[in-house]
Amino acid sequence: MHRSGFRSADLDAILATAGVTKGALYYHFANKDALGYAVVDEVIATNLHQKWVQPLRNAKDPIDVLVRIIQAESLKREDVQRGCPLLNLSQEMSGLDEGFRRRTAKVYQDWHDAMAEALREGQKRRVVRSDINANETATFLIAAWEGYVVLGKNSQDPRTMQSGQKRVSGHIESLRPAARPGASGRPRLGRR
Repeated sequence: MHRSGFRSADLDAILATAGVTKGALYYHFANKDALGYAVVDEVIATNLHQKWVQPLRNAKDPIDVLVRIIQAESLKREDVQRGCPLLNLSQEMSGLDEGFRRRTAKVYQDWHDAMAEALREGQKRRVVRSDINANETATFLIAAWEGYVVLGKNSQDPRTMQSGQKRVSGHIESLRPAARPGASGRPRLGRR
């Protein structure tokens, strides 16, 4: 599904990769759509939760955590070529199937909420600028990152993703408050 897209994914290829029979598949799933829903709910949502949500929970400095996540993104050519499973499935299926749209929207919402909450907590701890709107910033960061992912996939060039890592990380770094007078003498500058 990640390689070919949901609609183009051949059921026989899925069965062969999973090592199951059609009977076993249909024992657990009524149809291919039900299988796709399970992929969103159990695989994509779980992976995103482990990659983004868990690390942001109770993060003392959400900026450090966000930069670390962005910088850890794989730049292997095959990963760049395939793109983000959530983004791919959302783009392909959201306009065609309400079940996919609702599920992918929930995963995006969970990602957004974890990021926004971490930024709000960072504001309380004074490690995130107080003048930003955490909800709008979370939306922007997801859109910027996913934008670089789609541009990288389209160009088939890992350098696009390297640029995205640099630019998005730089923006995240700019969310730090200026140093207080007497603290270090200079404001912290984001990498550009």
